[in-house]
Amino acid sequence: MWWVVGVVTVVALVSTYLTWTASRVDRLHARAAAAAKALDAHLLRRAAAAAVLAEERAAGELYAAARIALDAVPGEREAAENDLTRQLRTVALAVDADGLVAASRRLALARQVHTDLVRDALTARRRPVVRLLRMTRRHAAPAYFDIDDPVLAPAAVPVVEQAT
Repeated sequence: MWWVVGVVTVVALVSTYLTWTASRVDRLHARAAAAAKALDAHLLRRAAAAAVLAEERAAGELYAAARIALDAVPGEREAAENDLTRQLRTVALAVDADGLVAASRRLALARQVHTDLVRDALTARRRPVVRLLRMTRRHAAPAYFDIDDPVLAPAAVPVVEQAT
């Protein structure tokens, strides 16, 4: 009689663990997909801000890099964003580029969040139970978005002291 209670308890514990693991895998993949969409939105905001800045300063190369980044297809997106980052580093950013600097900082944060969630999802995919029971068959494997560090710093503006 007690062995029936023990078997039912073990089955309940194993099924609870498997349900928890499957829902964790689903949540991690959903969060990684949401982070990828947020990263894409921040990439578009930075490219748009760079295009506006390039138009204001008549910087042709920066404008071309921004347009390429805005129009890039997913397979070419990383290279286009790296080119835009390199172009932005060559431009002296003054105080009027606060929007672009802020967009770059938000992009760096979004990239870090995306990288962390992809790492966690890939780690969950490698677990033996997940692979054995094919819990990830509904989800494509998330991929890292590898770009240069997009953080920009505005150029220091010299302060002129007035003689009193």
